[in-house]
Amino acid sequence: MIRHDQLYIGGAWVPCPSREVIEVVSPSTEEVIATVPAGSSVQVDAAVTAARAAFESWSATSPAERAEVLQRIHEGLKARAPEIARTISSEMGMPLHQALRIQVGTPVASFKLYAELARSFAFEEEVGHSRVLREAVGVVAAITPWNYPLHQIAAKVGAALAAGCTLVLKPSEVAPLNAFLLAEVIHEAGLPPGVFNLVTGYGGTVGEALVAHPDVDMISFTGSTLAGKRISEVAAHTVKRVSLELGGKSAAVVLDDADLAAAVHGTVANCFMNAGQTCTAHTRLLVPRARLEEACALAVEAAADWRVGDPFDERSQLGPVASALQRERVRHHIRAGVEAGGRLLCGGPDAPIGLERGYYVSPTIFADVRPDARIAQEEVFGPVLVILPYEDENDAVRIANGTVYGLSGGVWSATEERAVAVARRLRTGQVNINGGGFNLKAPFGGYKQSGHGRELGVYGLEEFLEYKSLQFKR
Repeated sequence: MIRHDQLYIGGAWVPCPSREVIEVVSPSTEEVIATVPAGSSVQVDAAVTAARAAFESWSATSPAERAEVLQRIHEGLKARAPEIARTISSEMGMPLHQALRIQVGTPVASFKLYAELARSFAFEEEVGHSRVLREAVGVVAAITPWNYPLHQIAAKVGAALAAGCTLVLKPSEVAPLNAFLLAEVIHEAGLPPGVFNLVTGYGGTVGEALVAHPDVDMISFTGSTLAGKRISEVAAHTVKRVSLELGGKSAAVVLDDADLAAAVHGTVANCFMNAGQTCTAHTRLLVPRARLEEACALAVEAAADWRVGDPFDERSQLGPVASALQRERVRHHIRAGVEAGGRLLCGGPDAPIGLERGYYVSPTIFADVRPDARIAQEEVFGPVLVILPYEDENDAVRIANGTVYGLSGGVWSATEERAVAVARRLRTGQVNINGGGFNLKAPFGGYKQSGHGRELGVYGLEEFLEYKSLQFKR
C-alpha cells in the first residue's frame, strides 16, 4: 500500500492540509493499492504562484541549459524504467511487457527528443528588417489522462520545459502514481524550484481551478471531448491559450486492392492495444461490400490471438480497462450495439470466462450496424471494433469522415500512391498508410471535435511559444 500525503510545489514536497484522499484502485484485482492527496484551489494557487515566480529566470535560461536538464530527466526515467512500468501496469492495467516498451519507453524517448530540439530549434530569425523571436508562452497548466499517463505527461512537460515555460501538472486521479515518480526524477535532475509543480485532485476542483486561474497563461489538456468543451468555456474568460487533444472514432479504410488479411489483422491490433483505451484506435474497419464476410472471418481469427488476462502474466496481450466506471461505459456501448441490431461476431458485455474479478472486457467485434449507429459514431474507449461495408471509394471516404471526430485513421492499398490519394481526403490529423507506425517526431492532434493544437516533435514545442517581432531602422 502506497500512501502519498505530499504534493510537489516550489521545488519541495509539501504536506497537503486536506484530510481528503483519492484511492487508487488496481483494475486487475479491484483492490486499493495507493492513496494520493485530493488537492484543492489552495494548493493550485500555491503551485501557480511558485510557477509564476520561477518563470522569469527559467525563461531567460539558454536553450542549452534547458537541454541539459531535459537530458538528465531522460536518464533518470530510463534508470527507473522497470519500476515505472510496474507502477503503470498496477494502476491502469496494461500488460507489463507492453508497458515497459510503450508506457515507459515512449516518454523516456520524448524527454530525449526535447533535449535535442532545445539545442537545435531556431528561437529567433531575421525576416527583412525584423528579428522574429520565439518566447515561452508563460505558466502552463498540464491536465493529463490515465490511458497513456506518463507519455501524455512527457509530451506536455518536455515541450513546455524546452520552450522555457513553467508549469503545474494535474495528472488523472485514476492513474496518478507515475507522476510522483516523475516528480522525484525531476527533483533529482536539478530543475530550479517552481519550474515544475505537481498537484493531484479531481477535475471539478483542481482542474477547474487551474483553468480559471488568472496567472495561468496556457492550458494543455488531453481527455474527453466533453471535458475539452468545458475547459474552452472556462479558459475563454481570461483568454488563455488552449491546446486540446480529445476523442476519436477513427476508421481504417481497406481498399479493394489491399492485402485483406494484413489489413484486418493490423486493424484489430490497432483497435485492441491497451484494451482499446487509445484515442487514435482504429475502431471502425471499412471494407468493400463484396469482401465483408471474408473480413469478418479474418477479424474473429485475429481477435482470438488477443489473450485477456492479468497484466503481470507474460502471456496476456490485453489487460483490464482502467476502472469500474470505464468497464460499465464499455459494456453499455456493447449492449446498445446489440439492441440496435448489430451482429455480434465475438465478445459481448459479459466478463471473460475466469476473469470475473477485475475490470476485464471481452474483445468484441460487430458487423451489420449502420454507419450512423451509436456504436459506430461514439468513442467507446474499449476493445470494440465495428466492421462497415462500403460501395466504392467515395462511399468509403464519406463514411470515414462521417463523425464529429477527426483524430486518426488508416488506409490500406496495394500501392502507396493510391493509399495516399485517399488519405488526403480524410479529415483527420494522422493517417497510417498500410500499418505505418507511431512517430514521436510527427505532429499529433486532430480535426473537428478531436481538438486543436499539436503535440510531439517540433510542432509540439511550437505550441508553447509566442511570436515577438523586433523592427529595426536600417
